[in-house]
Amino acid sequence: MGDLKDEDPEIYQAIRDELSRQRDGLEMIPSENFASPAVLQAMGSILTNKYSEGYPGKRYYAGNNFIDVVERAAIERAKKVFGVPHANVQPYSGSPANLAVYFSVCKPGDVIMGQNLQDGGHLTHGFKTSLTGQVFKSVPYHVKPDGYLDIEEARRLAMENKPKLIWVGSTAYSREFPFEEFGKIADECGAYLAADISHISGLVIAGAHKSPVNYVHMVMTTTHKTLRGPRGAMIMVTEKGLKKDPELADKVDKTVFPGMQGGPHNHTTAGIAIALLEATSPKFKEHGKQIVANARALADQLMKDGIKLVTNGTDNHMVLIDLTPFGKGKGIFVQDGLDAAGITVNKNTVPNDPASPFYPSGIRAGTPALTTREMKEKDMRLIADLMSEVINAVKHYELPDDKDERTAYLKKFREELWTNEKIKDVRRRVLELCSTFPLYPNL
Repeated sequence: MGDLKDEDPEIYQAIRDELSRQRDGLEMIPSENFASPAVLQAMGSILTNKYSEGYPGKRYYAGNNFIDVVERAAIERAKKVFGVPHANVQPYSGSPANLAVYFSVCKPGDVIMGQNLQDGGHLTHGFKTSLTGQVFKSVPYHVKPDGYLDIEEARRLAMENKPKLIWVGSTAYSREFPFEEFGKIADECGAYLAADISHISGLVIAGAHKSPVNYVHMVMTTTHKTLRGPRGAMIMVTEKGLKKDPELADKVDKTVFPGMQGGPHNHTTAGIAIALLEATSPKFKEHGKQIVANARALADQLMKDGIKLVTNGTDNHMVLIDLTPFGKGKGIFVQDGLDAAGITVNKNTVPNDPASPFYPSGIRAGTPALTTREMKEKDMRLIADLMSEVINAVKHYELPDDKDERTAYLKKFREELWTNEKIKDVRRRVLELCSTFPLYPNL
C-alpha cells in the first residue's frame, strides 16, 4: 500500500483541486466550515479500521479498549460543554440523528410539529418529501410576514393538534431561536421538545447564542458547522428530559444502536472529541462571537447596497437574501454567478416564495468558514460589496416558464458567466482577498 498520489492519481488530483478551490474562494454556505488539522488527522486515522457495535464497556466485538477511551472522551466533553447529563456521539449525521429522536419518543402516525421548509425549516422536521413527513402526521408552523417565527400560531397549532414531538431550530433562520417560548408551548400541550442546533452549536458553546438546554428535553446537533468538527452528529438528553421520562437516555441509545445503526464511525468520534476540546478554549469563544459580528457586518453592508434581507438582519451566523425585488426564481442565477466569481453560497427559499424550492427566490450566506480564516468586519463589508456587484450583474436573467426551455437557457447563462467582465473582475478581487488569509498552508 503506497501513497494516494501513486495509488490513485485521479482521486489524488481531485482532492488537490478541491483544496485549491477552498483556498482560492470564499466559502459562505452557512452549514460549511474548515475543520482543524487535528480533526483532519483523526479523520484519516487507523480508527476507521475497527468495528465497535455497542457502547463503551458493552461492545459486541473484542479489541475495543482504545476505542472506548476515544468515545468516552467525546461523551464527557459533550456533556461538559453543553451542560447535559447524557450524550450519544454515534449518529452518522444530522438526518439519521433526527430520525433517532423521533423513534425514541414517537410511533408511526403520531403528530409532530416543526418549522415549515419554505419558512426556513429542515426537511427532517416533517416536510412531505422526507420520511419524517410520511411516517408521522406533520403539522408545520410558519414565520410571520416580517420573517420572524409566529409563536402564537405555533402555540395554537400545538394546543389544537396535541403533538407528541415539537422541533425548534431550522436550517435557514437568521434570528435567535425562542427556546423558552417553545418550552412553554411543549409543556402546555404535553409534547416532547427537541432543539436542532446543528447550525448554532458552536455559537451556543461560545455564548454567542442562547442555549436550549434548560427549556427542551433533547438536543440534536451536527458537528461540522459552527462547531468546526467532522461530519457527524450528537443527541443529548437534558435534565428536563430525564424529569419527563427517566428512561429517555436509554431509549435514545437503544434507538441509535441497535435500532437504526450498526458500527459507529470511530474516526469521526475521535474528530468530534477533538472539536469539543478545541471548543473549550477562550479563543473559540472569541471565534464564536466574531462569527456573529461578521454576519451582522455582512448584513448591514448588503442592506446599504440595496439588497433585501429576510428580517432585515441577523442574530447568528447567516443572512437570508430575498431576491424577489428582482423577480421570482432568481436564486439559481445569483448562486451560479457568485460561484463563478469564487463566492460559494446556496440558493434557498424565502418566506412566501413565489417560485419552487428547486428554483427559489433567495440565497443563503454565512460567515463561519470566513471567520475560521480570521476575516473580520472590514472584510465582510468588502465581501458584501462584491456580492452586490454580482447580484446586479445577473439580476436581469429570467427563468423560462416553460420547463423544457430551462436546461438550454441555464446552459447559455452559465457559459456567459465566464465572459462577463464584471464577474471576472470580482473573481480577481476575491483571489486577492483570499491570498491574504491562507488556508491549510501545510497541506
